[in-house]
Amino acid sequence: MIDDPVLKHDWQAVGRSADLDEGGVMAARLFGTDLVLWRSGGEVMAWKDYCAHRGTRLSLGAVRDGQLTCPYHAWHYNKAGRCTFIPAMPDLTPPAGARAETYRAREAYGFLWVSMGEPERDVPPFPEWTNDAYRKQIVGPYNFRANPFRTVENFIDIPHFPFVHPMINGDPSKPDIVEDYDVFEDEHGIGTGRVPIWQPFADHRGVPAMTHYTYRCFRPTTAYFAKETGDSNMFCMMLTVTPLATDDCLVWLLVAINFGDQVTEQQIIERQDKVFSQDKWIVESQRPAEIPLDLKDELHIRADKFSVAYRRWLKGMGLRWGVAESARAG
Repeated sequence: MIDDPVLKHDWQAVGRSADLDEGGVMAARLFGTDLVLWRSGGEVMAWKDYCAHRGTRLSLGAVRDGQLTCPYHAWHYNKAGRCTFIPAMPDLTPPAGARAETYRAREAYGFLWVSMGEPERDVPPFPEWTNDAYRKQIVGPYNFRANPFRTVENFIDIPHFPFVHPMINGDPSKPDIVEDYDVFEDEHGIGTGRVPIWQPFADHRGVPAMTHYTYRCFRPTTAYFAKETGDSNMFCMMLTVTPLATDDCLVWLLVAINFGDQVTEQQIIERQDKVFSQDKWIVESQRPAEIPLDLKDELHIRADKFSVAYRRWLKGMGLRWGVAESARAG
C-alpha cells in the first residue's frame, strides 16, 4: 500500500470507461497493488484484488445480483465491500473481517480514476471536454518501462523535439533555439506562456507550421498542452500515466482537435503511436530510473526551464515515491 501523502490522496487514471461494461469486472494495477474494478447499477467500484477468504483474485469473479462473487468459493461482496453470503454455510452471518479493501473510484473524460486515499480535489481538468467544437479521442495505453515522473517530464520537454521526433515535431538539421518563456504556478499546478516552435508535421494533417505551445502540469502524473497550428486550429492533449511501479507505467492520451473533419480516427492514433514509440526507448534508457529532484544531480540549461520547474514543484509538495536519493548526499 502506497504511503506517499501526495500520491495516495490524488486521482490516477487506471483504465478506460468503455472497457468496463455494466455487470463487468476488470483487473488493473496501481502503485504495485493489484486492483479489481467492477460496475453495477451504473456505479463503479475499485477494490484491492484480493478475497479475504483464500486470497483469490476477485477480478476472476463475476457480478451477480449487484454483488461481486469470488470465483473460488462464490463468497458474495456488496458494493461497500462487505461479504454478505457464503454459499458453503448459507445460514452463517459472515464475520466482520470478511471485507474487501475498498478505494474511491469515479469516471471522467472516458477514463476510470482511482484514489487510494481521501482526495481533497476532483480529477485533473481537461478544458476542451465540454466544448463541442472539439473532437475527442483516447489513445493508448503505451507501456513505458520507466519512471512515471520521467515519463511526464519527457512530455513537457521541448528541446528533444528535433532529435527524438525528426521531421515530425522538429528538424534535426535546424533545431529551434528555445526562446525564453514564462513559467508560473497557481492553484491548479504549474504552466507556461506561449512557446513558439516550428514543426514539419504540425498536426494530424501533416502540414508544416509555426506552432505555439502552452503547457500545464495539473498533477504529478497528469500534464497537458494546447498547441496553436494557425488559422485558429488547436491540437490539445492530456497525458496521464498510471504508476504501476517506480520504473513502470502506462501512458494514456486524450486528444482534442477543432479542425480537419477529414482526419480519421486512425490518423490520430497513428500519429501518437509513432511519436510515443520514439519517446519510449529514450525514457526507458534514463538512469537512475527514479527522477532526481535535487537539481545538483543532473545538469540543466535554460532550455530546460519547464522541466526544472516540474522537479521543483514535485520536491516542494513533498513527493517521496519514485524519487531518486540524491547522488550528492553528504
